[in-house]
Amino acid sequence: MSRFAAPIAESIWDMKYRFKQADGTPIDQSVEDSWRRVARALSAREPEREGEFFEALADFKFLPAGRILAGAGTERNVTLFNCFVMGTIPDSMSGIFENLREAALTMQQGGGIGYDFSTIRPKGADVKGVAADASGPLSFMDVWDAMCRTIMSAGSRRGAMMATMRCDHPDIEDFIAAKSDPARLRMFNMSVLVTDPFMEAVKADASWDLVFDGKVYHTVEARDLWNRIMQATYDYAEPGVIFIDRINKMNNLAYCETISATNPCGEQPLPPYGACLLGSINLARLVQAPFEEGAALDGAALGQLVRTAVRMMDNVVDESRFPLEAQRQEAQAKRRIGLGVTGLADALLMLGLRYGSDGAAAQTEDWMRLIAREAYLASVELAKEKGPFPLFDAEAFLASGSLTHMDDDVREAIRTHGIRNALLTSIAPTGTISLYAGNVSSGIEPVFAYAYTRKVLQKDGSRTEEEVVDYAVQMWRDKFGDRALPDYFVNAQTLTPSEHVKMQAAAQKWVDSSISKTINVPEDIGFEAFKSVYLEAWDTGCKGCTTYRPNDVTGSVLSVSETSEEAPEADHGADVIYMSEPLDRPSALEGATYKLRWPESEHAIYITINDLVVNGHRRPFEVFINSKNMEHFAWTVALTRMISAVFRRGGDVSFVVEELKAVFDPRGGGWIGGRYVPSILAAIGGVIERHMIETGFLAGEGMGLKSDPQSEVVNLGIRRGPACPRCGQYEMRMVEGCMTCGACGHSKCG
Repeated sequence: MSRFAAPIAESIWDMKYRFKQADGTPIDQSVEDSWRRVARALSAREPEREGEFFEALADFKFLPAGRILAGAGTERNVTLFNCFVMGTIPDSMSGIFENLREAALTMQQGGGIGYDFSTIRPKGADVKGVAADASGPLSFMDVWDAMCRTIMSAGSRRGAMMATMRCDHPDIEDFIAAKSDPARLRMFNMSVLVTDPFMEAVKADASWDLVFDGKVYHTVEARDLWNRIMQATYDYAEPGVIFIDRINKMNNLAYCETISATNPCGEQPLPPYGACLLGSINLARLVQAPFEEGAALDGAALGQLVRTAVRMMDNVVDESRFPLEAQRQEAQAKRRIGLGVTGLADALLMLGLRYGSDGAAAQTEDWMRLIAREAYLASVELAKEKGPFPLFDAEAFLASGSLTHMDDDVREAIRTHGIRNALLTSIAPTGTISLYAGNVSSGIEPVFAYAYTRKVLQKDGSRTEEEVVDYAVQMWRDKFGDRALPDYFVNAQTLTPSEHVKMQAAAQKWVDSSISKTINVPEDIGFEAFKSVYLEAWDTGCKGCTTYRPNDVTGSVLSVSETSEEAPEADHGADVIYMSEPLDRPSALEGATYKLRWPESEHAIYITINDLVVNGHRRPFEVFINSKNMEHFAWTVALTRMISAVFRRGGDVSFVVEELKAVFDPRGGGWIGGRYVPSILAAIGGVIERHMIETGFLAGEGMGLKSDPQSEVVNLGIRRGPACPRCGQYEMRMVEGCMTCGACGHSKCG
């Protein structure tokens, strides 16, 4: 019998976490082999713990982050840490590019990175000694963005970056508006560092100085600046908001570090060179007698699992490799870990609690309090055994904001024995590992869709369909058959924004780092109501706020029809099927020919793209690529035939552009039109993209289909979401701040 609760879980394991040889031959023959490999690696210094670690991993009860599952015990030169905040960027050209080099080295190992660009002087400021004006932080962010694209094109996992800027930086208005250009800074998530004085100025309708290095560059109205942040977020889903003063006041290490950036999804505020090590307790696996009168979460089992997980994660600090020595030193000096949860919404459903209700919020707070208490006590026991973290200072540590409400017996234990890990709790995005665990609800998010259809590519090229069902919904089906779901079953689209905020605030009280959470708001929400979501997050103690409002710019996600008064039945979930038939060629087509001159090439390449008009819309139908350079003949003919064959199939063919633009030539790329292009194939992809934009097939550079006349959505209550760039299925959804595919687990944030 398979240990997997759903076929998609086994697919995710095979694709992402299964240890294989370079040629793809499996080394892990079963998921038990993977659990054994990880348990053995993390118990290398205390082998007597291997059995305990294996039992924690078994049946998906404890879910270390994907880096640990994929890398532990493989002897490969990879880091087991997910994300990093890089060093402080000096306000000098040499310092800026040294930080760029460090970022590239970190990304090469697959680490997501965060940066605070507030330390770079504003655009137009004097540059002493060279009689020039500064270009400003946004121009250097463009350089980082290009670097991330290049690293990704070279074959590493998709890069993820977070850029932050203080609300009092003179270039903050440009920072806020940066994502209004859809072609710019695509590799960044962006957040504004909002201070307490700024929020007070907003509420008081006071003026606000924009300052750098003690000099006031501009004075604006605080409320106007806040409205700019809100309008950009309303229109483009960015920037996010980080309440940075609150983060620093609550930080256990406020006495020895200052935080000004987070990892890409925001759940780990980190100091310079800080690293986040993540893992999640699967609450859905700990509920006893689900859906029955006496349903309850097994508190004793939860406590034991937390204690084992803390020990395992502490061992990762010593077993992991690091891209930079500074990252290793930072991790070992403070030994911070981020233990969180997944399957929260499913666990609440099993207890008959409606996500977003007062009862669900109270239960969430109780569970998070128990996890925090057990984690801190487990870390105290580790300190007795192995010593506290090197920078531990008892009184300073206990004076931090997050420790003031901790139980007295825990505080006394810390004062007497010290503590092994400076910070212990965090709630991370768990999009992929939640699929691996049987499609449990991710993190503390509500259930997104009760069920949807996934298309699976078979070895013979055919596609089969399988239903992917939420873990709690499947359990209900197994228990009660076709009985209708109770009214306490709700999903992300049927909740009010206030209910989302309530759940985030309930969990935040007992989380010493932060929480990755997306507050879904309806497309037609009014601007004033939208702004109130952020003020509510501020007033209720959240450390940040991220919203997602589907629209023509951000793209729609699969959602419940707004005309429906009830949640959909389990078997009528997000069943989206994309239909397209091969297109017939008429005798004449409209087209255009483009001349592409590749640097240092003797002959130009000519690219002809012909379009078919369907229902008044132009769409690409065929491509011809010609060059006098005979060295190009074979591959240009092959490319012509392959691209044309794809175009003639109809449907969403925009992925052709992304695939070509991602091709990296190890011999080096070239500069075309002031932009670095990683290969001649990427240049051809750029030409095709430009043509698609000019004919209206694409809305803009890097954007998906504007209008596809061949698409048909089956099940009228559901809107089609954007296609996944990896598997092509229409299951992209916003999960904890990142567009994530529900079918294959692909995420913009890696």
